Amino acid sequence: MSEIPKILDGRVAVVTGASRGIGKGIALELGAAGATVYVTGRSTTPGHLPGTVHATADEITELGGVGVAVVCDHHDDAAVERLFAQVRDEHRRLDVLVNNVYNSPSAARWLGRKFWEVPPKAWDETFDIGVRSHYVAAVFAAPLLIEAGGLIVNVSSPGSQRYMHNAVYGVGKTALDRLTADLAHDLTETEVTAVSIWPGIVDTELLQMVPADDQGRRLVTLPGEGTFDLAAAETPRFPGRAVVALAADAKRRNRTGKAWRVADLAEAYGFTDLDGRIPRAD
Repeated sequence: MSEIPKILDGRVAVVTGASRGIGKGIALELGAAGATVYVTGRSTTPGHLPGTVHATADEITELGGVGVAVVCDHHDDAAVERLFAQVRDEHRRLDVLVNNVYNSPSAARWLGRKFWEVPPKAWDETFDIGVRSHYVAAVFAAPLLIEAGGLIVNVSSPGSQRYMHNAVYGVGKTALDRLTADLAHDLTETEVTAVSIWPGIVDTELLQMVPADDQGRRLVTLPGEGTFDLAAAETPRFPGRAVVALAADAKRRNRTGKAWRVADLAEAYGFTDLDGRIPRAD
């Protein structure tokens, strides 16, 4: 489908880490579907990479939703608690929580390194933002989500099932998918669905910095994993369409507790990327 109808009109969502990248793509698609979307992040002015929470919120509104920018450092539990108190005060409901916040530029420093070449601080960075922050957001969002019978989406990776990037990355994604399964277990007696999604290679602002070669190809080499042509990558909006499809699915509880490839969800729900493809590069 080339356009998403306003199937989420009246719904309220929170997307963490939505200044740019996958989080921004998900937030925009939720907005295009008519939702009110709270977008969080630390970026208030463009830096090395473009994007701010305010710019994302403005784009959501332009697409027909309502964008609400919340500057939030997800290291700060009190700030996260205030975020969900704000949602309750302003809307009295929460239908979708997307846990996406992740420090990709930091993690990129250690791609393809053997574990003895990756310092312990990389473990702490990965688990603090890549796992713990998802748990904290889920804790504070849970009462609102239970009241609404809502949806939790953790943005994860096939790295939870096979070697990708380095040992720390894989263990972090495995922990995140285990968190998804255990959240779903604890939510069994409610109507809340908790899933992980696995995007493929996503042409984010970080990868858009990869220059074209003399044949016009933008190739990215992941040490030990191969070279990938970014022409085959998905846009950040593609996983966003997966989240919209899940949010609109009255039978989504059948998927709870598990991880789902975005491409597989596209085939199941009948959506495509912006160019009409179902990309499968990962």
